[in-house]
Amino acid sequence: MTSKPEKAPKKEKAKKQTPEQRLEAMRYNRMMYGPTAKEMQPAAKKVNYGVAYLNHPKFQSLMTAFKKGTAFKFEVTDKAKTYTIATDGSDILFNGKTIFYSRPMNKYEDHLLLDRVSMTQYQTTDALIHLAFAVLRSIPELAGHSLVYMQHQFYYGAEPLEDGVAKLGPNLLIGSYRHSKVPEKTRS
Repeated sequence: MTSKPEKAPKKEKAKKQTPEQRLEAMRYNRMMYGPTAKEMQPAAKKVNYGVAYLNHPKFQSLMTAFKKGTAFKFEVTDKAKTYTIATDGSDILFNGKTIFYSRPMNKYEDHLLLDRVSMTQYQTTDALIHLAFAVLRSIPELAGHSLVYMQHQFYYGAEPLEDGVAKLGPNLLIGSYRHSKVPEKTRS
């Protein structure tokens, strides 16, 4: 009873991963399985372009003046710069440059055209981006337009607006809309 108990055998410790081995393992995991939930980028927030303008009384007055063929003008401030938005009846101007313009199609309808050069010149200005989509959304006949804004650039369909300038010129036909320049007469 006076014998000493023997020491328990030592457990072997698992070898720790070196930083280089850890990086290599993470690289392999990302390559095989993709990023983990914590590493994933948040989904891009969808911006509802044009909403700020649509219900604003000045924008509604601008669109009414555009459809009637009269003049209207107001100013917008974006990032400490002031831009003038105006219409003379057939053109919608942004800072003195024609963005949209209309050409007569028949007695009751006009074609709405877009100036690609002016649009691409101001395509990084938030005020113009929202204005462009607000104009298109305020005319119900143009609901199926293909104008898109992503990665700080306007696209029409699948190609950037800038690409079409060299091939097809600066004018882009968006569609036709009903104007109110001629009052409709009721039959008696």
